[in-house]
Amino acid sequence: MRAVVAVLVFVTAAHAALWGLLRDKQDAPDFRGTLPSVSYAPFDGTGHPDVDNIPTAAKIRADLKTLSKMTKAIRLYSSTGGVEMVPPIANEFGLKVTVGAWIDKNSERNEREIRAAIDLAKHNSNVIGIVVGNETIYRGEQKAEDLIELIQRVKKQVSVPVTTGEIWNIWRDDSIEAAEHNRPSLASSVDFIAAHVLPYWENFTDKQAVDQAMYIYGLLRDYFPGKRVVIAEFGWPSAGYNLRNAVPGPFEQAVTLRNFVSRAEAIGMEYNIVEAIDQPWKFFEGGVGPYWGILNAAREPKFAWTGPVVDPDYWKLATVALLVGVLLSLPILRLYRPTVMQAAVLAATANAVGAWAAIVFAYWNTHYFVFGSAFALTLGLILLVPLVIIAMARIEEIATVAFGRAPRRLITNGVPAPADGVFPKVSIHIPAYFEPPEMLKQTLDAVARLDYPNFECVVIINNTPDPSFWQPIQDHCRMLGERFVFINAEKVKGFKAGALKIAMARTAPDAEIIGVIDADYVVTPDWLKDLVPAFADPRVGLVQAPQDHRDGGQSLMHYIMNGEYAGFFDIGMVQRNEHDAIIVHGTMCLIRRAAMDMSGGWAGDTICEDTDLGLAIIENGWITHYTNKRYGFGLLPDTYEAFRKQRHRWAYGGFQIVKKHWRRFLPGASRLTRDQKREFSLGWLNWLGAESLGVVVAILNLIWVPIVAFAAIAIPDKILTLPIIASFVVSALHFLTLYRLRVQVKVGQMLGAMVAAMSVQWTVSRAVANGLITEHLPFARTSKGGLSRMSVEFQAFWEAVIGLLLWIGAAVLVMTNSQKQVTEIYIFAGVLILQSLPFLSAVAIAVLENSRINAFTFWRETGIRTAELIGLRPVALPLPGAISPPPGSEIRSETP
Repeated sequence: MRAVVAVLVFVTAAHAALWGLLRDKQDAPDFRGTLPSVSYAPFDGTGHPDVDNIPTAAKIRADLKTLSKMTKAIRLYSSTGGVEMVPPIANEFGLKVTVGAWIDKNSERNEREIRAAIDLAKHNSNVIGIVVGNETIYRGEQKAEDLIELIQRVKKQVSVPVTTGEIWNIWRDDSIEAAEHNRPSLASSVDFIAAHVLPYWENFTDKQAVDQAMYIYGLLRDYFPGKRVVIAEFGWPSAGYNLRNAVPGPFEQAVTLRNFVSRAEAIGMEYNIVEAIDQPWKFFEGGVGPYWGILNAAREPKFAWTGPVVDPDYWKLATVALLVGVLLSLPILRLYRPTVMQAAVLAATANAVGAWAAIVFAYWNTHYFVFGSAFALTLGLILLVPLVIIAMARIEEIATVAFGRAPRRLITNGVPAPADGVFPKVSIHIPAYFEPPEMLKQTLDAVARLDYPNFECVVIINNTPDPSFWQPIQDHCRMLGERFVFINAEKVKGFKAGALKIAMARTAPDAEIIGVIDADYVVTPDWLKDLVPAFADPRVGLVQAPQDHRDGGQSLMHYIMNGEYAGFFDIGMVQRNEHDAIIVHGTMCLIRRAAMDMSGGWAGDTICEDTDLGLAIIENGWITHYTNKRYGFGLLPDTYEAFRKQRHRWAYGGFQIVKKHWRRFLPGASRLTRDQKREFSLGWLNWLGAESLGVVVAILNLIWVPIVAFAAIAIPDKILTLPIIASFVVSALHFLTLYRLRVQVKVGQMLGAMVAAMSVQWTVSRAVANGLITEHLPFARTSKGGLSRMSVEFQAFWEAVIGLLLWIGAAVLVMTNSQKQVTEIYIFAGVLILQSLPFLSAVAIAVLENSRINAFTFWRETGIRTAELIGLRPVALPLPGAISPPPGSEIRSETP
């Protein structure tokens, strides 16, 4: 334990050191003077000024008191809607004012603005100029000649300089156009040039911004000799999204503005900084609109004008990251003898999540949200919490398997025979419903060969009136002898559980152990001999052996399906067994009769009666054991449709069990240990939750696509998208690593198993949805033994639709982003592609099932079977002179 504590301390210290090393600290010229002018809008919050964002005199006075310590003058953009209060209040603090008249297509409003601007200039001595219109020509809301008329009208009525504010190239281009059409130019009609130079919008980097501004200033002075030139807007946003090469940020803003002011003062430039205070209501300006202020919306400085540029809240964030990391690391101390490497991996994961939490905290505190963006971020974070928990659980499993100690409780080679030579009686129950008689006969023959002296076998065929199914089995049981009890029960209620209840009623009174196998399972002779001795411990209530299959070579689809099943039994069950929290899966299961009776026997209110009973046994305090040795081999589902139906039944039944048992997980409600509760909870979350969450997030992202692509608002930030990518990487690493370490399959089968596992995401999510809205669905038999025919319907229709839509959504995002090239949008498109993989996996298997490759046929070109190509059986090359099979012929592989 001391070593583990030392590891946690070391990782936490390394995390703190990493924050120290990554702390950004940039140099910029000091500015100790007072700014000549800043743009000021007296609005607060996210309400639009034209609707409900009306400033008060008290608010304006507080703002101007703050600004009077930073600037000599302010520039306004309108003269109505409460802004008319600014000039007289500004005079109280010695601030000069450049009044603005907002001009657009609304002639009535334009008239009000002009009259108000003129009135303010006439009655306030601190007004030093009027700007008629702001980027009015750039927005296409007025023609140059019409705007000139308004400017001339204002000039005639005031004694202060009058101009208009436009992007710098509008001034240049208008002069050229005016000369071509022999009309007055804007430049000749104003008292000075008020040029806006905003390098961010022109795709310049923050490193190029100041040089660009200086170049444009010199260009305008050369272009309009003798004319007063004012850079009426220069700034850089502190947050938002990049525009190609232009990246906003707090450091970029601070360094750019300090460099600009230093150089502007050195050459005597007249300039105005945009803007004084962040304006959250400007969220429609490409995401950066709210973040141009040198003060935030709380009227606090964003940066210092002297000294190194640093993040003043950096160490607060580091503290948050470290605290979260330490808290998430504490459960490591409860692990049983963790190794140093295991503890290091888990501690590093905890601290990585802590760092992400700090980044989320910083984002939330430095951004402004309207209802839609706040809702989107909140919903995204809510959905990410279980995703992060699942990823952490998977990393824990990787660390345990790869770096932890070998399993302690796993039965690897059976349990020694009892010393007294007494073998408790076992009653083996085999329920069957429309099962192929020849298949069931193989199962019974294998039971008859069991190397165990004291057992019986109860075969119950339920709800199968066709005598061709039950008559051969009845005859076969008679042939096998008195140990075999045959029951043919019709109109049985409660599905498989109802049949097993009838079997219990016919069980020999002296049977202490109940064994359950499915009708397709061929058991090995040593099954009971190896595992029944575990019940010598009176606390043991259940012993579970894994499922396996004998028809994995029937087709390529069966081959990868069998690999997918193996992962659960060789990885998940082994790890859960360490905490005595295995999932009982019915077949190959041995149950103490007393434990079954205490737990209420087979329950008919769920369609996964085996898992339901197993959990009840554990809740009552009985010990369970698991072995990963194969003692029985069954048959895989015949078709992909049957595979999906089986997975739907398991998931739906699992959700029924969650609804039925969740109260038993409350403190004191059962004898479940803390570790057992954790394993079951994480298991359900990892399976039912992860699959459902994946579908929900994919659909929500599809809905989000048009908002991002066409509305240019609410772009998902990297704090939402990168965790999705990271969780996908963790899931893939989890699958590949644990398969390589625990599951004895070849690489090709492993990759195929991954595709098979992903392909049921939609199926499991549908089952969970069914569980939310229904209480009971009918039991669906899994077709095995070659009885079912392949459906004429394409088995992955909805997966194909959703997968295609995700690809279309990604393409739309990439195409609509070609001009702006916002990094977050490209990441979002990548997320959509990743989210499409489970859906397309289902499509791939559905297509594979109908292909010639699936049947392990001869390849036309080589004469080599698919089974041979993937190493399932040795390659048998054709003899010299042999004739290759004709095109279209099929030679199916034999069952190994």
